[in-house]
Parts: sequence; C-alpha cells; structure tokens
Amino acid sequence: MNGVLALLLPPATVLAAVVALAGAVVPAAFAGGGTRRWFGGRGENRRAEAQAARDAAAEAFYELDTAQRGLRISIETIAAVDASPAGRRAVEGFAALGRRIDEVSHTYITAVDAHDLDRDDLDPSVAVRATGELNRAKDDLVRTQGELERFEQGLAPLLEKAETQLARLAPAVERAKAALLGASNALDAARASGLRADEPAARLAALGPELTRLNQGAGQHGVPETLQRADRVLREAEAVRSEAERLPQRAAETDKRLVSLRTRAQALSHRAGGVEPVLSELRRGFSAACWQDLQPVPEQAAEHVRQAEDRLKEATRAREEQRWADATALLGTVRALLNSADEAVSAARDRLDRLNAVARDPQAEIERTRFAVRDAQKLAMAGRNTPDPRHARPLDEAVARLERAVGGLEGRHPDYWHFLQETERVRAAAARVVEMIREDRSAGR
Repeated sequence: MNGVLALLLPPATVLAAVVALAGAVVPAAFAGGGTRRWFGGRGENRRAEAQAARDAAAEAFYELDTAQRGLRISIETIAAVDASPAGRRAVEGFAALGRRIDEVSHTYITAVDAHDLDRDDLDPSVAVRATGELNRAKDDLVRTQGELERFEQGLAPLLEKAETQLARLAPAVERAKAALLGASNALDAARASGLRADEPAARLAALGPELTRLNQGAGQHGVPETLQRADRVLREAEAVRSEAERLPQRAAETDKRLVSLRTRAQALSHRAGGVEPVLSELRRGFSAACWQDLQPVPEQAAEHVRQAEDRLKEATRAREEQRWADATALLGTVRALLNSADEAVSAARDRLDRLNAVARDPQAEIERTRFAVRDAQKLAMAGRNTPDPRHARPLDEAVARLERAVGGLEGRHPDYWHFLQETERVRAAAARVVEMIREDRSAGR
C-alpha cells in the first residue's frame, strides 16, 4: 500500500489529503457570473451524497490501513520465529493480501482525486458518478478488510506459538549468561584451593563464541536458533560449574582410592605367595583332574599384581598432574587387575576347602542336589495327573546325570571336582524348570 501512496500523492499522506478534502466548507453565498445555485436544489443533495460517500470511503480506507499495520506486526513476529512451511505460507499469504490492498487503495485514491466535490459549480451528473465510484471503492475496501480479518484469525495458532517463543527468549538468554558466570566463579574457587581445573576451564573457554552469538541477539541469528543456543549454553555451563565444584571432593576421593588400592595390592601380593602351598596340598590329596587347571594361578596372580602396581604409579602421576579423567581410568584398571588376582587366589583356597568337604562327606552334596530335583518334580506335578513333557524331560535328564556323577565317586581316586561341577549343573537344570513352571502359571498356561 505504501508504494502506491508514494506514487500517487505528494509527500502528504493519503489520509491527510482525504481529511482535508472532507473537511472543506462549501461557500454559503450565491456565486455570480454564471455560477450555479446549490442551496435548496437537487444539485446540492447530489453533492451532499457524494461527500458522504467520500467520507465513508475515507473511513473504510483508514480502518483497512490500520488493520494492515497491526497485522504486519503479527506477520513480522511469526517470520522472526517460525521457519516452518506454515510460517512461510503465512508470510506469502500476507504479501498476496498486501497486493490486493494496494489495488483497492489505488482505486479509492483515484476516485477521490478524480472529482473536486467542494466546487460550487459541480455538475449534479458528476456528483452522481463520483458517488457511485466512491461507494464501489468503499465496498472493495470493506470486503478486503474482511479478507484481512479472516486471514488474521487463521494466524492465531502460529502467532500464539511465536509469541510464546519470544516470551521465552529474554529469560533463556539471561539464564544462560547467569550459568556462565556461575561456572566462572566455581572455577575461581577451585583454583583458589590449589587445583588447576584445566579440563573444566577448557570447556568453559569453548563456550566463549556461543556467548558472543547470544550477545549479538536474535535479530542476527533468529529466535529459534538463539533459544536453542541459550539452552545448550545453560546445560554446558551448569555441567562445568558442577565439575568445578566437585573438584576438591574428586581430589580427595582419588587420594583415598590410591591409598586403598595400594594397600590391597600389597595384601594380594602376600596372598599370592600362599597359593603354592595350597596347590601342594591339592596335589597330595586329590587326583590331577581336581587341580590341574589351577597350576597357572600363582604366576597369573603375581603378574596381575605387578601390572596393578605399574598402573598405580601411572595413576599417582596423573593425580599429581591433576589429570582427573586419566587418574580415574587408571584406577579402574587397577581395580580390575586386583579383582582378577583376588579371584584366582581365592579360587585355589576355595577349591581345596570344597574338595576336602566332599571327600569327607559326599552324601551331603548328593542329598542337597536330590532335594533340588525332588522340589522341582513336586512343582511340576502340582495340580496335574501327568507332568508337562517340557518339564519332565529335563528333570529326568537331571536325575540320570546325578546318578552318573554319584557312580563316578567309586574307585581309588575319584574326581571330586568333576562330581561337584556335575551336581551344580543338576541343581541349575532343576532351577530352570522351576522358573519355567512359574512363568507358565503367571501367564495362565
């Protein structure tokens, strides 16, 4: 519309021109020299009708212009926030409406400029023609305003979403900046306690360009991108602050773990030296099948302890250099190595104890295993005349397996370790059947 106004009028606005035209006072005296007498005649009525049509058209033009200006603000809000296809269609739809408004405004302005309705010698036929043109221009203006209002109603969901995002923008940016300040203060406090805090400091420095973009604002980077950036900066800055605040505690925990694991390594080194006597006792009392797999244990345990001690030295250096992630990873490796050594050393002693127990009284292990099988058999028969083959078959196999294991105890040097492994497998098979039965019943099968 503004482009049309600039082409058709001098610097004064169209509205000012219309108001000036409408406000002119018709001279109230008789004009001489061939002028026409208006007062009391039909010509005066025609001119009054034309002037009324002009005033009505001017009011319609003003209302349409005001509505267009208000809607332009809404469209600019949507365009700044919503880059979706719906947002683009809204902008395109407003542009199309703008072209229609320019057309009807041009028609209106042309009609106003075509007739001087304040002339004393205005011909009645000219007044009638002006009235028709101005009424048609007014109708077009009113009809176009109706289109504008319907278009605006359809924008309500998009506008509400855009305004919501704009309302979030300033608080989100402020929260992000406050989080950056909090992270910086936490780093200063950590350094004051003697910690370098290099890792969180590097992460905070990496957020510097993001702060610059936040300061440049949504006008340069767009509202959605600025909101996303503010949320990302907030999360990362809070993570840096949390890490910096934890540094003193992390240093203390690392020191404590170093001492604890060093003590454990020393104890395991001593225990590993006691594996050989255990193996000697196993060799004297039991067949080779019961202890052959334990032969590498002393060497393996000693090697794991040695590796753990090397990693402890590396972890100590990482702690001194305040490389916390490296120190934590190395301590995890030390723990895993010591766990392996501990399991190997304990396995030898546990093997000897179990073999001695079963050699003294194999019947206890046999009864324990038979009880597990019988318990599963009772559950399989509960409420049934015949067991489900899916349950009966593995239980029958478990019974046969147990009998074979018991038969293997006969002879001068029975393989007690194989016997113990077999009874464990039989109990595991019975337990699986019990679990299957309970699952079937819970499912109503």
